[in-house]
Amino acid sequence: MSDNRVRRFLTATTARLISSRLAARLPERMTLRLLERAITVGMTRDDLAALPDGIHVLLCGAGSPLPDIKRSGPCVAVQAGPHLFVFDAGANGARNLSRFSVNVGRVEAVLLTHAHSDHIDGLGELGVLRWANAAADRPLTVHGPPVLAEVVAGFNRAYAPDAGYRIEHHGPDVVPPSGAGLDAAPFPLPTDAELHPVLETADGVRIGAFAVTHDPVSEAVGYRIDYRDRSVVLSGDTTKSANVIRHAQGVDLLVHEALGKQLTRQIAGAARAVGNTRAAAIMSDIESYHATPQEAAEAAAEAGAGQLLLYHIAPPLPLPALERLFLKGAAEVFSGKITLGADGTLISLPSQQ
Repeated sequence: MSDNRVRRFLTATTARLISSRLAARLPERMTLRLLERAITVGMTRDDLAALPDGIHVLLCGAGSPLPDIKRSGPCVAVQAGPHLFVFDAGANGARNLSRFSVNVGRVEAVLLTHAHSDHIDGLGELGVLRWANAAADRPLTVHGPPVLAEVVAGFNRAYAPDAGYRIEHHGPDVVPPSGAGLDAAPFPLPTDAELHPVLETADGVRIGAFAVTHDPVSEAVGYRIDYRDRSVVLSGDTTKSANVIRHAQGVDLLVHEALGKQLTRQIAGAARAVGNTRAAAIMSDIESYHATPQEAAEAAAEAGAGQLLLYHIAPPLPLPALERLFLKGAAEVFSGKITLGADGTLISLPSQQ
């Protein structure tokens, strides 16, 4: 199942069917039967849970702050053994998990790379959906550098009235009061070349954090996930980083952010031409703290990674020709498989042990 786009979702298929000309001519009873069947399957289906033992990486959000119809805010779901973790919680990521037939109630923890808005703006929704889907009796744990304590406190304050309404409406058996909200689990910012241990499960999942360069964001990290004979490194937002290369040595998969500078410069030039100096400045500024696809490929090659998955894609790439321009030169640098991520991209790494 390596490098498949997760497109086999009953709810999406049914929506397309019902909106088609054929469905418009179906009898009402048949339409309702189709809907009932889709809902029944959708509420019991979990595509990640059905995969073999190993590590499986699903992009629940492959984009950046720039609107992109193919890519929501940054969000990476990682199933390691039976455990499901989410790295960053960008806009629409939580809803995409359900759309891609993943049981949001199984999310054990969120791990944040940094506090930029596009990486946290879906955090409240993820907490609510996980609480309601699992009738969770404990808040959702959120790991990350020290700044996340402030972030989590803010979300808890903002969502407190909502939690009260839902408990009063549905009752404590449906939404246990003790499960509302988020629980901050900050860790010290890793120093130099350190891989700081963040969590370890009894059955051998290990997750560690390392510092990356995303100035002026001083608290930015990437993560390494190990389980049995499989390993994945997630770069977070960063320029080409010696720490990413150091901690990605020999990994099966490097998940690396990527920004197409040739394309953002084109956007900046067009913005200046119409007098939009603010947009031009933003497009120019973002170059300084992101890596290009070619630099991500260099990092993968220097680390000896098995394959490379690009995410946090900027700018949007609505045309195949733009995708080719975005990736130009990367394959000459890295001989392994390179995947340009979109919402629903799945890389499956079954254990060989």
